Amino acid sequence: MPSFDIVNKIDLQKIDNAINVAGKELANRYDLKDEECTIELDKKTKQVKLGAKQEMALQSLVDIILSKFTKQGLDPRILDLSKEPHPSGKLVLQELPVKEGLDKETGKKIVQFIKDAKLKVQASIMDDQVRVTSKSIDELQATMGKLRGHDFEVPLQFDNMRS
Repeated sequence: MPSFDIVNKIDLQKIDNAINVAGKELANRYDLKDEECTIELDKKTKQVKLGAKQEMALQSLVDIILSKFTKQGLDPRILDLSKEPHPSGKLVLQELPVKEGLDKETGKKIVQFIKDAKLKVQASIMDDQVRVTSKSIDELQATMGKLRGHDFEVPLQFDNMRS
């Protein structure tokens, strides 16, 4: 029976490249010269760590990172921007976790969206992905098209297509 998986995978190497390019731009930015700004990627915890003297400079760092993500072909929605900056000594720090995988709530939204579309497919949540099966490959492709047209607040990839 044909099937595919809906996942949210990240390419850590592309994120690392975007952070490195952002660091180079930071070194050349005149307005951030005296702010003691830092950008680093913690690959183990999958977090982008930012530091600056002022919150305004920290917001400039976030803008730089988001622009570099889009230039690398990464969706900026993979960064969790909900965490507030916190003071630490002379600096203001902010940690931006990288969201990977589909959480249960997003998985439920995807399954409900597929059911509401009334396509002849079955969707089931499996850990951090959603598996969609059908008797027809055309129905699966129609499902992919409908999912691409809807915003689930996380980037979706279609993986493991089997016929």
